[in-house]
Amino acid sequence: MVSLARKNLFHDRVRFAVALLGIQFAVVLMTLQIGFFLKFMTNASVIIDHIEADIWITAKNLKNFDFGLPFSEQKLYEARRVPGVLWAEKFLMGFSYWKMPDGGQETIQVIGFNPETRVGAPWNIVEGNLEDVKYFTQIFIDEADRERLGFPRVGDEVEIVGHKARIAGITRGAKSFVGSPFVFTSFKNALKLSFIPPGQTVYVLVKVAPGYTVEEVKENLARTLTGVDVYTKREFSWKSRRYWLLVTGAGIALLSTALLGLLVGTVIVGQTIYASTMEHLKEFGTLKAIGASNADLYRIILTQALIMAVIGYATGMLLARAFLSVARRAGLEAYLPLEVLAGIFGLTLIMCVGASILSIYKVTRLDPALVFRS
Repeated sequence: MVSLARKNLFHDRVRFAVALLGIQFAVVLMTLQIGFFLKFMTNASVIIDHIEADIWITAKNLKNFDFGLPFSEQKLYEARRVPGVLWAEKFLMGFSYWKMPDGGQETIQVIGFNPETRVGAPWNIVEGNLEDVKYFTQIFIDEADRERLGFPRVGDEVEIVGHKARIAGITRGAKSFVGSPFVFTSFKNALKLSFIPPGQTVYVLVKVAPGYTVEEVKENLARTLTGVDVYTKREFSWKSRRYWLLVTGAGIALLSTALLGLLVGTVIVGQTIYASTMEHLKEFGTLKAIGASNADLYRIILTQALIMAVIGYATGMLLARAFLSVARRAGLEAYLPLEVLAGIFGLTLIMCVGASILSIYKVTRLDPALVFRS
């Protein structure tokens, strides 16, 4: 059956090439869009997910992490007195402006953390010593943003909203979702480099003490603190992702494009297998006349579909890899763990097998006498 399926497929090489092109198109589109979508979702909450706090206290009715609003630092001291709070730290995220070497400006997101406890500090240091942010106005930037910030190196002096700052080190994997580079420094320095007024914080991070549950402490904090919202880490992470996914529609647009690729691929493969089946209808009738069962004919058609799926997936992935390499050079990252690649292979199989259903239906109704009538 495999040999017959292969001969049917390769008999018309032009048609086979067109079908392969359709599968490759679907695989490339699905891989790129799903990869960008997953990176999109990961970046939307990258800071929240990397900080060890169990609970986040935010301004009232905050929409997501990137739109943080300041509130009084007094909430920090009130939070520390709530039963079940092991520690609480203030944390700042504010937009600011970086003066470029050519005189222009780049919008940045200044992240301020406590350098003593390092709660909220960058997590993957490539170069430099994190202790240095305690002194002068020293900052860390991510290696992915160096080009955007004018290729500054460790030790260089830069200007942020009129204040001199020095590059103390480089991080990796802390790329901002909204496209404005993250700049990490101490909370004290961050107040100077952003527009957040003194005596204010943007977030309060809380760690739950042993013997208490996160939900229990969250309820205690919500009952005690007024004028703020209290979220578990998971809730705040999902709130930030959901905003970009559903409210802005950006995530839905990426998934819709992936779905479009799947549909286009299904139509092209279905048309090719159906045309091949119609072309070989007499041969199928002959097989039925000499005793082949419907199941034997199904196997031939399904084998054709599986052969196309495997070849189409393998070559499509090579093309997707080339496109991703180009996208990476342009600063566009994708997140594609092995489970996702396996899932795309599964979708390719489903697409090709699903596309053969019409052909199977046609063969099921085939009259073996057809061969004698001709």
